[in-house]
Amino acid sequence: MTFITMRILILCTGNSCRSQMAEAFLKSLDPRLEVFSAGTHPAPEPNPFAVAVMKESGIDISANEPKSVELFLDKSFDYVITVCDGAKEKCPVFTGSVKKRIHIGFDDPADATGTSGEIMTVYRRVREEIRRDFERFYLDHLKKE
Repeated sequence: MTFITMRILILCTGNSCRSQMAEAFLKSLDPRLEVFSAGTHPAPEPNPFAVAVMKESGIDISANEPKSVELFLDKSFDYVITVCDGAKEKCPVFTGSVKKRIHIGFDDPADATGTSGEIMTVYRRVREEIRRDFERFYLDHLKKE
């Protein structure tokens, strides 16, 4: 199999949760991928619940910093993937150079309420959905040969 380096940008609003998890999962599938994530309104730090559920999966995102999409507008990407749930939020639009735009939406676990345990349950569900859907994306679009 011949591998051509792919540049992928994953976008959401705050870049503190879903896009951070998706970036980490894609990087774990193939370290040769150039994967970045960003948000239109980046949070000050990664969401602590997202950090906790990713650590349960053996991936540490605690040192990641949410980044603004503005940092990437002058870069080109093979794929830009939005991960916000279109029913609840407006997904950002990337205006830079992109070969393919894809939307893979997920509920925002930051909307979860209840006890810490109940909130963690929501974060775990979304984490597993992100893992599943990005593994499928990888197999269907990046590892075709």
